Amino acid sequence: MTDFTILLLPGAYASSVAATLDVLQAAAALAPRLKLARPTWRVLSASGGSVPLSSGIQVGTTALPKRHGPNAGTWIIPGLGLDSPGAITKGLASADAQRLVRAVASHAALGGRVAASCSAVFLLQAAGLLPGRRVTTSWWLAAELQRMEPLCIVDANRMVCADGPLSTAGAAFAQTDLMLHLLRVQFGVALADAVGRILLIDGRQAQAPFVVPAMLSNGNELVARLVKRIESALPHPPSVQALAQEFAMSQRTLSRHVKEATGKSTMALVQSVRLNRARMLIESSRMSIDRVAGQVGYEDATALRRLMRKVTGANPSRYRTAGLKADF
Repeated sequence: MTDFTILLLPGAYASSVAATLDVLQAAAALAPRLKLARPTWRVLSASGGSVPLSSGIQVGTTALPKRHGPNAGTWIIPGLGLDSPGAITKGLASADAQRLVRAVASHAALGGRVAASCSAVFLLQAAGLLPGRRVTTSWWLAAELQRMEPLCIVDANRMVCADGPLSTAGAAFAQTDLMLHLLRVQFGVALADAVGRILLIDGRQAQAPFVVPAMLSNGNELVARLVKRIESALPHPPSVQALAQEFAMSQRTLSRHVKEATGKSTMALVQSVRLNRARMLIESSRMSIDRVAGQVGYEDATALRRLMRKVTGANPSRYRTAGLKADF
């Protein structure tokens, strides 16, 4: 039995595909030194042959077989290179994508495991695998995934979510985190840890530190205006009530629009803007943490530290660049 089957569609993120193959190749090279079995894998596509990835890179593949037996290992779909709801809808409507959707659904029905990152998680949604599951995807696509599949829980903060036979990961480079997770589950901690050390992959648990508030709008004009308004008001961000009044709607209506576009509450959107400004100031200036807190509307550094730990899982000092000395 093949341990891993990598499914490719034209235009998939080259970095996501390369990370998958590099992690597996490193694992195969290291396994004998640790007296462990080597992982095995194959690379398939709908029609076989050379598949063009993003950036003009080509990868050779074998055609997807017409029939799939049980216990066919874990199927992995790297990021599809689709970065907006419209592109996802169009991309998944192609004949190649629809064939992969049917194959993935059949594989899962036979008890097979499936893993995907970034926009490839939408392929799992098209295959009907998400209801009742906790999953993640690229943070700026999370609200769209939740809209398309309300019967699942989309945890946009998680880097990797494992729920039963499904494993999902965030944006394209979270494919490395996903692969280490799969190695850990199927081959043990020792091999996954060795691969991470050899490739200098540092474990990350959350996507929250990477969120850019302006991108949360996904083309929604109202949310884009809200983000701009909040940013311009710092260090005195407007209250949710004040924002609702300024934009001539009730708080409930404002909350509904924000939730539909971003998957967040209005207050969470305000906090995202404040935290993003704080992170940028910490990374690019010599301001003390107390002063940074004041610049984004917190009374002292304690409140900022507490919120950063809650949302990003890290203290403010983590965001200091190597050349700057933190002043606490």
